Amino acid sequence: MLPFARVSIIGMGLIGSSLARAVRARLPTVRLSVTDADSAVRARVIDLDLADDVADSPGAAVIDADFVILCVPVGAMAGVAASIAADLSPGCVVSDVGSVKGQVLADLTAALPGIAIVPAHPVAGTEKSGPDAGFASLFAGRWCILTPAAGTDPVAIERVRDFWTRLGATVETMDAAHHDLVLAVTSHLPHLIAYSIVGTASDMEAVTRSEVIKYSAGGFRDFTRIAASDPVMWRDVFLSNKDAVLDVLQRFTEDLTALQRAIRWGDGDALEALFTRTRDVRRTIVDAGQDTDDADFGRPHD
Repeated sequence: MLPFARVSIIGMGLIGSSLARAVRARLPTVRLSVTDADSAVRARVIDLDLADDVADSPGAAVIDADFVILCVPVGAMAGVAASIAADLSPGCVVSDVGSVKGQVLADLTAALPGIAIVPAHPVAGTEKSGPDAGFASLFAGRWCILTPAAGTDPVAIERVRDFWTRLGATVETMDAAHHDLVLAVTSHLPHLIAYSIVGTASDMEAVTRSEVIKYSAGGFRDFTRIAASDPVMWRDVFLSNKDAVLDVLQRFTEDLTALQRAIRWGDGDALEALFTRTRDVRRTIVDAGQDTDDADFGRPHD
């Protein structure tokens, strides 16, 4: 199979800059062209020497590319896709890295008729953003989910699979709608809860004279880490995947009501049964290599 030779990355935040670094490290023969809407980011990318070419616009960045990856918020995908349509080379494959796939697939298909589109979601990231936050090993040992539409050129799909495999990811393929439901449970709802509880604590901080912040325990610190994620990106995620998020949120609300009832009526057996079941889920995640069982989540201690 012919690997990609000229790759274009549009958007040089955490994921885009990590992709650039990973391509440099693992695919050194690839010619890499990148761009970002922010001129300051483009200047920083030049300083960091993350690409062979740094273009001033998406259209200029994709000229002669055989693989284009959109690393922009999901709400911006349609506009960026429309802006590059006239400059794509014949045979070019277009992909993305968004954590919502149904809306992205629809947007890219509408904006780029006749182009092979293979949406992708590398399930990796941190709460940091910007070109300085990226690192080449971000995708190593992580999942990357492809969600091509039925009828997509199988060769294009395999080339994208091969690209991510070469970057160290484990690649899975699934239906876009199923992906969005799975991620609503594993990622989107946890972020929504984190934003909510940190917002509640922020409101309470004035009442408690900073004690909520001062005495933050490990659980709350983890919520603040999640809630520090890019607000624009997550705004777009929730609006683009609202149906799946609302379905899962309704189920969560019902379960939370049951938990509230158990506490109110002193039903210790129900509480212990739930906590035992959820502890087993945590152990399964550790056994699958998705996290470690280090004490206090591996936090350093003096």
